Amino acid sequence: MHPDTHPATHATTDWQPVCPLEALEPLWAEAALVDHEQVAVVRLPSDEVVAVSHWDPYAKAHVMARGIVGSRGGRPTLTSPLHKQVYDLATGECLTDPALRLATFPVRVRDGIVAVGRHEQAA
Repeated sequence: MHPDTHPATHATTDWQPVCPLEALEPLWAEAALVDHEQVAVVRLPSDEVVAVSHWDPYAKAHVMARGIVGSRGGRPTLTSPLHKQVYDLATGECLTDPALRLATFPVRVRDGIVAVGRHEQAA
């Protein structure tokens, strides 16, 4: 059974539905717009779903959803399609260049619907 939520690197106030779980192919990323931010949403073979920024910090382009989903040391990864930096999908840490990082977003799957957490809005 897959986890209901994915740990966040930042607080959220609510959830934005993105798509049905069955619309995501395992090991394939899809782009989504969440609260005006482009995210790359990835379904893992375990049916866990993770989301990271679609923005490639090295290439300075929104391309991460076109990256290669894989693993390194048992950790799921996403490799930039342009310059091949490898990012840990759970933490956003770049495994090939410690100066780079992808923002990560909390994800939950309820009643077959994938939802991504939005950033808290500053008052």
